Amino acid sequence: MLPGLHRPGWFPVWQRNFLVWRKLALPSILGNLADPLIYMLGLGYGLGAMLPNIDGQSYVAFLSAGTVCASTMNAATFEALYSSFSRMHVQKTWDAILNTPLGLADVVAGELFWAATKSLFSGAAILVVITGLGLTHGPLVLWALPAIILTGLAFAALGLIWNALAPSYDFFMYYFTLFITPMTLISGVFFPTGQLPGWLATIGQILPLAQGVALIRPLLAGNMPPDALLHIGVLLATTGIAFAIALRLTRRRLLK
Repeated sequence: MLPGLHRPGWFPVWQRNFLVWRKLALPSILGNLADPLIYMLGLGYGLGAMLPNIDGQSYVAFLSAGTVCASTMNAATFEALYSSFSRMHVQKTWDAILNTPLGLADVVAGELFWAATKSLFSGAAILVVITGLGLTHGPLVLWALPAIILTGLAFAALGLIWNALAPSYDFFMYYFTLFITPMTLISGVFFPTGQLPGWLATIGQILPLAQGVALIRPLLAGNMPPDALLHIGVLLATTGIAFAIALRLTRRRLLK
Protein backbone atom coordinates (compact mmCIF):
# COMPACT_ATOMS: atom_id res chain seq x y z
CA MET A 1 0.00 0.00 0.00
CA LEU A 2 1.25 3.51 -0.77
CA PRO A 3 2.79 5.39 2.16
CA GLY A 4 0.13 7.43 3.89
CA LEU A 5 -2.77 6.17 1.79
CA HIS A 6 -3.94 3.73 4.46
CA ARG A 7 -4.46 6.65 6.83
CA PRO A 8 -7.71 8.64 6.87
CA GLY A 9 -5.90 11.95 7.28
CA TRP A 10 -5.69 12.72 3.57
CA PHE A 11 -9.45 13.23 3.27
CA PRO A 12 -9.60 16.60 5.12
CA VAL A 13 -6.91 17.89 2.74
CA TRP A 14 -8.95 16.71 -0.24
CA GLN A 15 -12.10 18.20 1.29
CA ARG A 16 -10.44 21.56 1.90
CA ASN A 17 -9.33 21.77 -1.73
CA PHE A 18 -12.78 20.74 -2.94
CA LEU A 19 -14.54 23.40 -0.87
CA VAL A 20 -12.24 26.10 -2.25
CA TRP A 21 -12.70 24.86 -5.83
CA ARG A 22 -16.47 24.63 -5.46
CA LYS A 23 -16.76 28.43 -5.33
CA LEU A 24 -15.47 28.62 -8.92
CA ALA A 25 -16.52 25.18 -10.14
CA LEU A 26 -18.38 26.20 -13.30
CA PRO A 27 -15.68 28.53 -14.71
CA SER A 28 -13.08 25.88 -13.88
CA ILE A 29 -14.93 23.14 -15.75
CA LEU A 30 -15.67 25.39 -18.73
CA GLY A 31 -12.01 26.41 -18.85
CA ASN A 32 -10.93 22.78 -18.91
CA LEU A 33 -13.42 22.06 -21.69
CA ALA A 34 -12.68 24.91 -24.06
CA ASP A 35 -9.15 24.18 -25.24
CA PRO A 36 -9.42 20.41 -25.84
CA LEU A 37 -12.82 20.74 -27.51
CA ILE A 38 -11.54 23.42 -29.88
CA TYR A 39 -8.70 21.12 -30.94
CA MET A 40 -10.95 18.10 -31.17
CA LEU A 41 -13.67 19.78 -33.21
CA GLY A 42 -11.25 21.75 -35.39
CA LEU A 43 -8.92 18.86 -36.16
CA GLY A 44 -11.56 16.15 -35.97
CA TYR A 45 -14.11 17.64 -38.33
CA GLY A 46 -11.72 19.84 -40.33
CA LEU A 47 -8.64 17.70 -40.89
CA GLY A 48 -10.69 14.55 -40.33
CA ALA A 49 -12.81 15.25 -43.40
CA MET A 50 -9.71 14.69 -45.53
CA LEU A 51 -8.54 11.52 -43.77
CA PRO A 52 -9.65 7.89 -44.11
CA ASN A 53 -11.06 5.91 -41.22
CA ILE A 54 -8.60 4.67 -38.61
CA ASP A 55 -9.17 1.17 -37.24
CA GLY A 56 -12.76 1.33 -38.44
CA GLN A 57 -13.41 4.71 -36.79
CA SER A 58 -13.78 8.16 -38.25
CA TYR A 59 -10.87 10.42 -37.41
CA VAL A 60 -13.02 12.60 -35.14
CA ALA A 61 -14.07 9.53 -33.13
CA PHE A 62 -10.43 8.39 -32.96
CA LEU A 63 -9.33 11.85 -31.83
CA SER A 64 -12.12 12.23 -29.28
CA ALA A 65 -10.74 9.36 -27.19
CA GLY A 66 -7.27 10.88 -27.33
CA THR A 67 -8.73 14.23 -26.29
CA VAL A 68 -10.32 12.70 -23.19
CA CYS A 69 -6.95 11.23 -22.19
CA ALA A 70 -4.94 14.37 -22.93
CA SER A 71 -7.41 16.54 -21.02
CA THR A 72 -7.25 14.16 -18.07
CA MET A 73 -3.45 14.31 -18.11
CA ASN A 74 -3.36 18.10 -18.36
CA ALA A 75 -5.91 18.67 -15.60
CA ALA A 76 -4.06 16.41 -13.17
CA THR A 77 -0.70 17.91 -14.13
CA PHE A 78 -1.76 21.55 -13.78
CA GLU A 79 -3.32 20.84 -10.38
CA ALA A 80 -0.29 18.89 -9.10
CA LEU A 81 2.07 21.59 -10.31
CA TYR A 82 0.65 25.11 -10.21
CA SER A 83 -2.08 24.71 -7.58
CA SER A 84 -0.14 22.40 -5.28
CA PHE A 85 2.95 24.58 -5.56
CA SER A 86 0.88 27.63 -4.62
CA ARG A 87 -0.47 25.88 -1.54
CA MET A 88 2.95 24.50 -0.60
CA HIS A 89 5.32 27.37 -1.36
CA VAL A 90 3.42 30.61 -1.90
CA GLN A 91 0.30 30.51 0.29
CA LYS A 92 1.94 28.29 2.95
CA THR A 93 -1.29 26.30 3.25
CA TRP A 94 0.71 23.12 3.77
CA ASP A 95 2.56 24.70 6.70
CA ALA A 96 -0.76 25.50 8.36
CA ILE A 97 -2.03 21.95 7.83
CA LEU A 98 1.19 20.49 9.21
CA ASN A 99 0.56 22.38 12.46
CA THR A 100 -2.45 20.12 12.96
CA PRO A 101 -2.28 16.39 13.82
CA LEU A 102 -2.03 15.61 10.09
CA GLY A 103 1.33 14.56 8.69
CA LEU A 104 3.12 15.28 5.45
CA ALA A 105 2.01 11.95 3.94
CA ASP A 106 -1.60 13.03 4.54
CA VAL A 107 -1.02 16.34 2.78
CA VAL A 108 0.72 14.85 -0.26
CA ALA A 109 -1.85 12.05 -0.52
CA GLY A 110 -4.65 14.60 -0.28
CA GLU A 111 -3.08 16.58 -3.12
CA LEU A 112 -2.72 13.37 -5.14
CA PHE A 113 -6.38 12.45 -4.81
CA TRP A 114 -7.56 16.00 -5.35
CA ALA A 115 -5.56 16.35 -8.58
CA ALA A 116 -7.02 13.03 -9.76
CA THR A 117 -10.50 14.31 -8.88
CA LYS A 118 -9.92 17.45 -10.96
CA SER A 119 -8.82 15.26 -13.84
CA LEU A 120 -11.99 13.19 -13.47
CA PHE A 121 -14.12 16.35 -13.71
CA SER A 122 -12.28 17.39 -16.86
CA GLY A 123 -12.28 14.00 -18.56
CA ALA A 124 -15.91 13.28 -17.64
CA ALA A 125 -17.06 16.67 -18.96
CA ILE A 126 -15.49 15.99 -22.35
CA LEU A 127 -16.91 12.47 -22.27
CA VAL A 128 -20.41 13.90 -21.86
CA VAL A 129 -19.89 16.26 -24.80
CA ILE A 130 -18.57 13.63 -27.20
CA THR A 131 -21.34 11.26 -26.15
CA GLY A 132 -23.83 13.99 -27.03
CA LEU A 133 -22.12 14.27 -30.43
CA GLY A 134 -22.68 10.55 -31.02
CA LEU A 135 -18.97 9.67 -30.89
CA THR A 136 -19.29 6.92 -28.28
CA HIS A 137 -20.99 3.53 -28.58
CA GLY A 138 -22.62 1.27 -26.00
CA PRO A 139 -22.64 1.06 -22.20
CA LEU A 140 -18.94 0.18 -21.98
CA VAL A 141 -18.28 3.91 -22.19
CA LEU A 142 -19.07 4.09 -18.46
CA TRP A 143 -15.94 2.05 -17.77
CA ALA A 144 -13.96 4.97 -19.17
CA LEU A 145 -14.57 6.81 -15.88
CA PRO A 146 -12.38 4.43 -13.79
CA ALA A 147 -9.78 4.57 -16.56
CA ILE A 148 -9.83 8.37 -16.36
CA ILE A 149 -9.27 8.17 -12.60
CA LEU A 150 -6.32 5.79 -13.02
CA THR A 151 -4.78 8.05 -15.66
CA GLY A 152 -5.32 11.11 -13.47
CA LEU A 153 -3.70 9.42 -10.47
CA ALA A 154 -0.60 8.52 -12.48
CA PHE A 155 -0.09 12.05 -13.77
CA ALA A 156 -0.93 13.63 -10.42
CA ALA A 157 1.79 11.52 -8.78
CA LEU A 158 4.30 12.37 -11.51
CA GLY A 159 3.47 16.06 -11.23
CA LEU A 160 4.02 16.02 -7.48
CA ILE A 161 7.60 14.87 -8.07
CA TRP A 162 8.34 17.97 -10.11
CA ASN A 163 6.41 20.08 -7.62
CA ALA A 164 8.82 18.95 -4.92
CA LEU A 165 11.84 19.83 -7.06
CA ALA A 166 10.84 23.14 -8.69
CA PRO A 167 12.10 26.33 -7.01
CA SER A 168 9.54 28.51 -8.84
CA TYR A 169 6.64 28.46 -11.28
CA ASP A 170 9.03 29.06 -14.19
CA PHE A 171 10.46 25.56 -13.88
CA PHE A 172 7.11 23.97 -14.72
CA MET A 173 7.64 24.94 -18.35
CA TYR A 174 10.55 22.50 -18.52
CA TYR A 175 8.21 19.71 -17.40
CA PHE A 176 5.67 20.54 -20.08
CA THR A 177 8.22 21.13 -22.83
CA LEU A 178 10.43 18.11 -22.16
CA PHE A 179 7.86 15.58 -20.91
CA ILE A 180 4.16 16.37 -21.35
CA THR A 181 4.17 17.79 -24.89
CA PRO A 182 6.44 15.11 -26.45
CA MET A 183 4.44 12.38 -24.71
CA THR A 184 1.19 13.80 -26.11
CA LEU A 185 2.62 13.57 -29.63
CA ILE A 186 3.88 9.97 -29.44
CA SER A 187 1.26 8.24 -27.27
CA GLY A 188 -1.52 7.78 -29.81
CA VAL A 189 -3.58 10.87 -29.02
CA PHE A 190 -3.56 12.36 -32.55
CA PHE A 191 -2.55 9.36 -34.66
CA PRO A 192 -1.71 5.67 -34.19
CA THR A 193 1.73 5.05 -32.74
CA GLY A 194 2.37 2.62 -35.61
CA GLN A 195 2.96 5.64 -37.85
CA LEU A 196 6.11 6.46 -35.88
CA PRO A 197 9.61 4.98 -36.38
CA GLY A 198 9.88 1.65 -34.57
CA TRP A 199 12.06 2.84 -31.69
CA LEU A 200 9.92 5.92 -31.09
CA ALA A 201 6.70 3.92 -31.28
CA THR A 202 8.08 1.54 -28.62
CA ILE A 203 8.84 4.45 -26.31
CA GLY A 204 5.40 5.94 -26.93
CA GLN A 205 3.62 2.68 -26.13
CA ILE A 206 5.18 2.34 -22.68
CA LEU A 207 4.42 5.88 -21.52
CA PRO A 208 1.59 6.39 -19.01
CA LEU A 209 -0.51 8.44 -21.42
CA ALA A 210 -0.48 5.56 -23.92
CA GLN A 211 -1.84 3.26 -21.21
CA GLY A 212 -4.80 5.56 -20.71
CA VAL A 213 -5.38 5.81 -24.46
CA ALA A 214 -5.21 2.01 -24.81
CA LEU A 215 -7.91 1.66 -22.15
CA ILE A 216 -10.26 4.49 -23.09
CA ARG A 217 -10.28 4.38 -26.91
CA PRO A 218 -11.73 0.84 -27.20
CA LEU A 219 -14.26 1.56 -24.44
CA LEU A 220 -15.58 4.60 -26.30
CA ALA A 221 -15.94 2.44 -29.41
CA GLY A 222 -17.95 -0.15 -27.46
CA ASN A 223 -15.17 -2.74 -27.18
CA MET A 224 -13.20 -4.25 -24.32
CA PRO A 225 -9.56 -3.07 -24.31
CA PRO A 226 -6.98 -5.73 -25.20
CA ASP A 227 -4.47 -6.33 -22.38
CA ALA A 228 -6.56 -4.19 -20.01
CA LEU A 229 -4.97 -5.67 -16.89
CA LEU A 230 -1.50 -4.83 -18.20
CA HIS A 231 -2.42 -1.19 -18.81
CA ILE A 232 -4.13 -0.92 -15.43
CA GLY A 233 -1.09 -2.43 -13.75
CA VAL A 234 1.27 0.03 -15.43
CA LEU A 235 -0.85 3.00 -14.33
CA LEU A 236 -1.08 1.71 -10.76
CA ALA A 237 2.65 1.02 -10.64
CA THR A 238 3.40 4.48 -12.01
CA THR A 239 1.16 6.01 -9.35
CA GLY A 240 2.69 4.03 -6.51
CA ILE A 241 6.33 4.56 -7.46
CA ALA A 242 5.88 8.23 -8.35
CA PHE A 243 3.95 8.95 -5.14
CA ALA A 244 6.66 7.34 -3.01
CA ILE A 245 9.33 9.43 -4.77
CA ALA A 246 7.25 12.61 -4.49
CA LEU A 247 6.69 12.06 -0.78
CA ARG A 248 10.38 11.46 -0.16
CA LEU A 249 11.43 14.54 -2.12
CA THR A 250 8.77 16.71 -0.50
CA ARG A 251 9.84 15.58 2.96
CA ARG A 252 13.43 16.41 2.14
CA ARG A 253 12.34 19.86 0.91
CA LEU A 254 10.03 20.81 3.78
CA LEU A 255 11.32 18.88 6.78
CA LYS A 256 15.05 19.28 6.51
